[in-house]
Amino acid sequence: MGHVVVDHEELLVITNNLNVAMLLYRHPRIEVVVAGGSVRRTDGAVIGSAANSLIQQFKVDYAIIGASAVDAEGALLDFDYREVQAAQAIIANARNVILVADSTKFRRTAPVRIGHISQIQTFVTDALPASLHDICQSRGITVIETMPKPVGDADERD
Repeated sequence: MGHVVVDHEELLVITNNLNVAMLLYRHPRIEVVVAGGSVRRTDGAVIGSAANSLIQQFKVDYAIIGASAVDAEGALLDFDYREVQAAQAIIANARNVILVADSTKFRRTAPVRIGHISQIQTFVTDALPASLHDICQSRGITVIETMPKPVGDADERD
């Protein structure tokens, strides 16, 4: 993420993650706003009502979110209801939402619903299951596969 973001002029980044803030704050062309609240030790996420209040004050062009799990019906799921509240605030206050989730997220479940894949505009993943491919295609969601399936020699023959 870092090299793509730092190439932009006058970029404002609002984040509820200390790791993202630490990665970007030294770049002079990027203004970083960090949400306040409790810090989750496992990943540096800032969670709670203060973080959500800050997020709700902005309308951003692009938001990047993650999910702990994505089920076959397109539900976006997480384990921490406080993080889900932050993700929901981010989705509600963004013009374009980018979901980043690798294929391990399709093989597990989590109890708290963030929302549905239909609420995003772009999905970045390493491998997209057929069930989600159909949902993305029908909803006009742009899919970026970071590790597309290789074309085998047998597929190239007449």
